Amino acid sequence: MPAEETMPIPLDALLVGELQAIDERGTLSGIDKKPAPGALHLSATGFVGDRQGDLKRHGGIEKAVHHYPYDHYGPWRSEIGPVALLDRPGAFGENLSTSGLTEEDVAIGDRFRLGGALLEVSQGRQPCWKLNRRFERTDMARRVQQSGRTGWYYRVIEEGRVCADDVLALIDRRCPEWTVRRLWHYLYIDTMNRDALQEIANLEILPAGWRDYASKRLATRTVEDWTRRLEGVPEG
Repeated sequence: MPAEETMPIPLDALLVGELQAIDERGTLSGIDKKPAPGALHLSATGFVGDRQGDLKRHGGIEKAVHHYPYDHYGPWRSEIGPVALLDRPGAFGENLSTSGLTEEDVAIGDRFRLGGALLEVSQGRQPCWKLNRRFERTDMARRVQQSGRTGWYYRVIEEGRVCADDVLALIDRRCPEWTVRRLWHYLYIDTMNRDALQEIANLEILPAGWRDYASKRLATRTVEDWTRRLEGVPEG
């Protein structure tokens, strides 16, 4: 997918979320995104007006913007039924919704112009238990992980104004061989492929946390436990 051969992708929606309690413990989350009322400033850590309840695991420079393909909504409706959340973009806590661009198309390091901002794909999404609460399904986060329909995150290379009428224009590919889908495959499916893990460990464009997964697997010959992230932390 050379940059000069791709057509700009229009946004289906630009979304931001306020903090709300998501469980009986009062855990705060900004996963309930709503369409932005107008143009927004996109800073290095995300859109103005977009909030995250757990800044250790959400938001920040490497997860400034979350993109989830609307292409996946049809398959989800087929698998889990007519859930009201799937009637419109925003079900997965995404900031950007588009059609025609998926994890198979997008690679780590891809740079996109969006309005006045410049974005770079930083990593795939690692779904967490808050999706279980949002969809009222105990297995939703695990389903997202196993499906590969995870979406991805951007870091912000240049700050700027963005509105729902803007388009995503691919302008550079820094590491086209490492699509988000390929990275997902070796993280969750072929989990102990040592050649792939060595490549991931050396992929400097990836955030350190992702490279550490690969390095630790190579060193320990074991895969990390995903239970806490996928199922949540028990009370107490």
